[in-house]
Amino acid sequence: MLAGMGGVARHRLAAAVCQAGGFGVLGMVREPVERIRDEVLALRHLTDKPFAVNLIPAATDPALLHQQVHTCLNLQVPFVVLFWDVDSALIRHLVSEGIGVIHQVGSRWDAELAIDAGAEIIIAQGWEAGGHVRGQIGTLSLLAELVPFCPVPVVASGGIANGRSLVAALALGAQGASLGSAFLATQEANAHRHHQQRLLNAEAGDTVHCRHFTRNWHEPAPVRVLRSRVTRGEYDDLRHVRISEIIGEQDGQPVYLFSTDSPLADARGEVDDMALYAGQSCGQIQQLLSAKQRLNRIIEEAAETLTRLTSAP
Repeated sequence: MLAGMGGVARHRLAAAVCQAGGFGVLGMVREPVERIRDEVLALRHLTDKPFAVNLIPAATDPALLHQQVHTCLNLQVPFVVLFWDVDSALIRHLVSEGIGVIHQVGSRWDAELAIDAGAEIIIAQGWEAGGHVRGQIGTLSLLAELVPFCPVPVVASGGIANGRSLVAALALGAQGASLGSAFLATQEANAHRHHQQRLLNAEAGDTVHCRHFTRNWHEPAPVRVLRSRVTRGEYDDLRHVRISEIIGEQDGQPVYLFSTDSPLADARGEVDDMALYAGQSCGQIQQLLSAKQRLNRIIEEAAETLTRLTSAP
């Protein structure tokens, strides 16, 4: 499953994942409805496979969220992925309209709320994951806690970018994996080449769990990013007095220091000072591949690992 990375997971990447046999997700967090409509139509032009649109209600202006949901309903989007606070009323509304709800959680509490409201798939996001991180529990520990009581499929997220880590998640009862960093480092991703190269060069210890990128988020939430001048505190004098300068632009819009915007393919300016999201799985990723190559390599390695484990004495 493709993680719904805002700006990065657009129709080219989502369609490529679908066509390779995975599950594509469009990262449409806080995007205008025109872009959601264009991206869904472009995706459907490339594939007839099922897919999802990722929204984050808590981080979206209520009026815009209402328009986003209305657009998804009009387009008959088959699934919506939700994240952060559990909006039970929204889940029930989507389910009543025939849309399948997938909810990413970081704790048992959030999982129970989402399931009670009607979510039919739970993504268990561990502390190792890149981007915004909801909980404080590692992926495998969270899986071990959620799987026994969840009446719906559980998908693992965080620390998974090769076949061996996928098998570890499956061994704990996960029925799939949601991959961010692994698909960010692909040819179809709408990510800046500098971001991709930094990720390819990184090891797990090169990521930082911090609260430095919060400017356009509704609360000072933690994120996992690659080390940079921002995470080393070189701009802390500005951060403490809440001065956020324009450091670049992308999608025709300015990018501010300390914002949650990661550098997209067309980004210009101080790209290394933007939010370079990366999970601790980055040490498992050394090459820029197509989405199909990435997915096939993971599946092949998982099959080899299962064969080795089942044939051992």
